[in-house]
Amino acid sequence: MDNRDEVLGGLLTLGFDEASCISRVHSHLYRKVSPHRPSPYLISKLRNYEQIHASCGPNTRTYHRNMRKIQLSKDNNATATTCNYLIWTPVNGLGNQIISIAATFLYAILTDRVLLLKFGKDKLALFCEPFLNSTWILPHNSPFWKEIYIQTYQIEKDNASNSKSVLFINLQHSHSDSSHKEKFHCDHLQNLIRKTPLLILRSDQYFVPSLFMNPLFNLEINKMFPEKDTVFHHLGRYLFHPSNEAWELITNYYQAHLAKADELIGLQIRVFNAVSTPQQAIMDLVLSCTLNHKILPKVDLQTSTSSVGKNGSVKAVLVASLYEEYGDSLRRMYQKKPKGSGESIEVYQPSHERKQIFNDGKHNLKAWMEMYLLSLSDVLVTTSLSTFGYVAQGLGNLKPWLLYRIVRNETHFPACEQDFSMEPCYHDPPKHYCEGKPLKDFASSFPSLKECKDFSFGVKLVDDRTKL
Repeated sequence: MDNRDEVLGGLLTLGFDEASCISRVHSHLYRKVSPHRPSPYLISKLRNYEQIHASCGPNTRTYHRNMRKIQLSKDNNATATTCNYLIWTPVNGLGNQIISIAATFLYAILTDRVLLLKFGKDKLALFCEPFLNSTWILPHNSPFWKEIYIQTYQIEKDNASNSKSVLFINLQHSHSDSSHKEKFHCDHLQNLIRKTPLLILRSDQYFVPSLFMNPLFNLEINKMFPEKDTVFHHLGRYLFHPSNEAWELITNYYQAHLAKADELIGLQIRVFNAVSTPQQAIMDLVLSCTLNHKILPKVDLQTSTSSVGKNGSVKAVLVASLYEEYGDSLRRMYQKKPKGSGESIEVYQPSHERKQIFNDGKHNLKAWMEMYLLSLSDVLVTTSLSTFGYVAQGLGNLKPWLLYRIVRNETHFPACEQDFSMEPCYHDPPKHYCEGKPLKDFASSFPSLKECKDFSFGVKLVDDRTKL
């Protein structure tokens, strides 16, 4: 067995107890070897971060000493600590949380901070610990779990002069005060943050593109990621290893239903407004996309037989949706095939919860299972603007076909377009340069950024060596 596959080209370090996280060792058996190799500089930065985390993370004397000093600092004036910290606080669904954790981790690397996650019980069973002999979970006895700290340490508008021990930054998409998001990439705010021992950050966004807008961060990220559109691909595979409980669900389902297929088609259907959007309108969109682009074979609807296909081949279609109607509709469509020839289309849908449930451990476990299974696809079709799909495409090195987002009984042509990058879309980028000048054209202003196909107001990373 090629050891480079086990450590993902050097992304992962050795020394972990295999039994504590089986997926870390076995995941490469289920996934194709990535053609994107992590740069030596990225690997060196990861090894350096691991040393910082091991020295300063929870359960160390350094951690307890630093946190005590920060908590007791008078008038919130900045106090000198041997390590600086970054607490990530969750908001919105699991897809949003995963992509924002990856962005926050990159920011922690760039600023030499120890990343701590405010994980509730609903997420404790999802992931393995990514750092050797340490934890990335903020201890539940930490005073910084209390919401009062978030309210107390917000940056006041246009006040970036006083150094503080704790600062709170809100990069949440729906946050009414946009000053944090608009100024986060600016030198004057970063200079203030740099002096702050503890930063509390709330985000549901993949804000990596805004880091490219800061000249200092841009230089470092370019060295770490020569291929600009691989940031989440590398960091996601480094950070997010399914826990043993999650891995058992993933592998059992894969072996029972998907392992023998010649091709795996991932189909993620997000319904943004089930009340105003008829199921048939969405199903028509899905079929228009998959049939016209030959992702799935056409059928004779009179006889329910395949009209094209390879003899004896099997395509497995994995449907991820809150609604069982979509999987059932496809399954009925492909339940028969011609005797002796034609493709066999097998449709599977692991769950159908009917509605998204926040802060629920079982719901999150099912969602994580389906994201991971989708990432194993050969071809991926996702719904525009869905962070659920963003996670799958990034982990799987996939440029998905993006279904047009509909919210009423409408039609659209084309039904889908293939994305140009596997990176998540940043839905809420800054709209101004730091001096206040409006920023109208990301594409010409920043070579590594391009408007998202699924959201014209958003931007995403693209490899500028191949940018069209």
